Amino acid sequence: PRRGFFVAKNNGQTLAEAPDDILERAYRAVARDRLAGGLPQEVKETDLRARYGLTKAQLYLLLGRIMQEGWIERRAGYGWVFTEMLTTSEALAESFRLRRVLEPASLLEPGYHLEQATIDECRRTELALLQGSFATIPVDALFERGTRFHESLVGGSHNRFFLDTIRRVNRIRRLLSYEAMDDRSRYVRQAEEHLALLDLLEAGKTTEA
Repeated sequence: PRRGFFVAKNNGQTLAEAPDDILERAYRAVARDRLAGGLPQEVKETDLRARYGLTKAQLYLLLGRIMQEGWIERRAGYGWVFTEMLTTSEALAESFRLRRVLEPASLLEPGYHLEQATIDECRRTELALLQGSFATIPVDALFERGTRFHESLVGGSHNRFFLDTIRRVNRIRRLLSYEAMDDRSRYVRQAEEHLALLDLLEAGKTTEA
């Protein structure tokens, strides 16, 4: 009595957005605006805060995430600058061509081996997708599922340069990939292909994979 906090009685108002929801909403808005040309290459923190309704702390978390993904950099002295390479669909096509060369080559590395635990985890994820989660899973989680699968396959090569390259490419292609994820029906076929790959690798048939 007379101290601490008490849960208020329901007065019909909805709860405010959770912090993670606010940041995800802002992240997607920045990505859309940047790709659509609605944001200049050089931006100021005050302008971003006002445009997306963020606190200073929220903006720093958002910019930190975007910087880690490689599509914005801090300017010397003041402000931020978006990188050039992520503003066109050609950049996404280039990343696909790189992966089409690198990933098959990683499977042919001497001593390639994918741990059974990794195969089992990847298989569970793909089966869950086939069972219906592809229609409801958040786009961020859908992208992460794809990157985990491909990085796991490349990781079986035990070639640190291959793995480092695929991780860098995946960080860079995240922004453009989000915009290409509207058609989710293709993920059913993709999951089936991933499961077929896992079956081949489990049987030691890396050339066929």
